Amino acid sequence: MQAEKQTVLVVDDTPENIDVLVGTLKDAYNVKAAINGLMGLKIARESLPDIILLDIMMPQMDGYEVCRRLKADMVTKNIPVIFITAKIGLDDELHGLMLGAVDYITKPISPPVVMARVKTHLALYDQNRELDRKVRLQTRQLHETRLQVIQRLGKAAEFKDNETGLHVIRVSKYAYILAKAMGLNETDSDLLMNAAPMHDIGKIGIPDIILKKPGKLTDDEFDTMKSHCAIGADVIGFDDSDLLRLAREIALTHHEKWNGRGYPHGLIGDNIPLPGRIVAITDVFDALTSDRPYKKAWPTDSAVELLHKEAGEHFDPQLIPLFIQSLPEIIKVKERYAETKGAT
Repeated sequence: MQAEKQTVLVVDDTPENIDVLVGTLKDAYNVKAAINGLMGLKIARESLPDIILLDIMMPQMDGYEVCRRLKADMVTKNIPVIFITAKIGLDDELHGLMLGAVDYITKPISPPVVMARVKTHLALYDQNRELDRKVRLQTRQLHETRLQVIQRLGKAAEFKDNETGLHVIRVSKYAYILAKAMGLNETDSDLLMNAAPMHDIGKIGIPDIILKKPGKLTDDEFDTMKSHCAIGADVIGFDDSDLLRLAREIALTHHEKWNGRGYPHGLIGDNIPLPGRIVAITDVFDALTSDRPYKKAWPTDSAVELLHKEAGEHFDPQLIPLFIQSLPEIIKVKERYAETKGAT
């Protein structure tokens, strides 16, 4: 199967120059032409040519300005630009290269030179695109691996007092729904969902005799239990990754209370980071509606009643109505990831 021809865009205000360049290139490439800078910008953005041959001396908008706009546009910035000019000085050449052009061809043009320059820069462009594709693929794979590690570490902590580890999945998906309900964009909501599974990673440092105790904890035992927030923050540590920074923030703040009576730092109201406030609600709701060593699962209506009662005390009063409005979606997640007897 013959490979599809690459596209060359010629931008020149002189029809004769366009005819010469089209005649030179048409057998090897798909050639498009524009007779002024504005038309060239429009064609470049709509059709994304593989390379642009750009005249410098044009009325209204010269080639330098066209190149500047191409390189300032996220869509067209990577397209290689070769200037075509009748006369060029060192300062002009440096100016064009600083704007992002890759080469110059002088007029009157030599067809073999044009073919050689276009072929060379298209080959370099193809190499750069392939390298970029591989980097993006590796980056995506690393990101996916990191997400899997975070989710599995979150499950590992949850296994200490829950056989299936489904709690962290439900909490994270509830958090995504609540984030969207309050107007966070898709990127931030997705980041929150992927960081939330680490909220209780600090449980790995809590003795089982406390974590699995069926009765009420003593004051000393509860102090030990509260330390899981700081332990979790220490486990995650400090990292440049947005995902891990958010995971650490959630681990440290999801037990803070709106009225300042939470832990570990007794933060009040808006001083509690928003991700911590969101996960506080989703974590408590799931804990109430799930079986625990010390209690049976509450009915959903009873859990919602408690959330409503604690709005402005334990929870952000502006988030609770949004959570309640989102209950149809919440219930779907709850049912999809429900605990099953004997699950492992």
